[in-house]
Amino acid sequence: MNTLRTGILLGALTGLLMLIGGYFGGKQGIVIAFIFAMAMNFGSYWFSDKIVLSMYRAHEISEGEAPELYSIVKTLALRASLPMPRVYIVPGDAPNAFATGRDERHAVVAVTEGILRILNRDELEGVLAHELTHIKNKDMLIGSIAATLAGAVMMLASMAKWAAIFGAGGDDDEGGGIFGLILMAILAPIAAMLIQMAISRSREYLADEGGARISGNPYGLAGALEKLSNASKTIPMRANPSTAHMFIVNPLTAKSFANLFSTHPPIEKRVEKLRSMKQI
Repeated sequence: MNTLRTGILLGALTGLLMLIGGYFGGKQGIVIAFIFAMAMNFGSYWFSDKIVLSMYRAHEISEGEAPELYSIVKTLALRASLPMPRVYIVPGDAPNAFATGRDERHAVVAVTEGILRILNRDELEGVLAHELTHIKNKDMLIGSIAATLAGAVMMLASMAKWAAIFGAGGDDDEGGGIFGLILMAILAPIAAMLIQMAISRSREYLADEGGARISGNPYGLAGALEKLSNASKTIPMRANPSTAHMFIVNPLTAKSFANLFSTHPPIEKRVEKLRSMKQI
């Protein structure tokens, strides 16, 4: 169901791009905006691991430095039929984890020092299996596609804003008038952002389900999510909003005012779904 939802949402983003491009600049407007957005997100996708790891001062660990953590990742990667990813530790007390890298062979799994302190082995296995599922499901690529489409929509909306300011679109028959341009400039970025966040939420549900199957213990991941949710409220993480969607729990929990504007589904719903699964 969540896979279908992702497809529908990506289709909605594409449709929104075509609608706005056709309204404002026709086929040429769509192509120009898409090329610019693709160029901006290409570097982010290709170098995402280096950018994010540097941002959070993460350091790679060897099997000798953290044998238990390394062993868990290695075992779960074998179960998931994935190459062994590189394993990183992020300094800091805030408990969280994320995966990055452009594909399975360039994947990274990172955990904070804080998460290693508060989770037991079953819970840690659930979290790491969740992150490996993101890698297996190619969520970094899907996120980049969504970002490219959303970026193109926002770029066209910005063009519409400047066109309205300088008086373009005054002929209703040709461009829908200045009022239409202003409305587009306001509503299009909001719609694109909401769709992009909805895609992120649907991928989290899929990663929870896949993580439960890889680890064989949905209750371990459910317990981890509860612990991480509670801890995130008392031990804030200084996270960049642009990377919030990568973490297993939203590092900006205290700043989220509504689920609609969140990159993550409500923890309660995620836990409920996991606890409804049978032990595998």
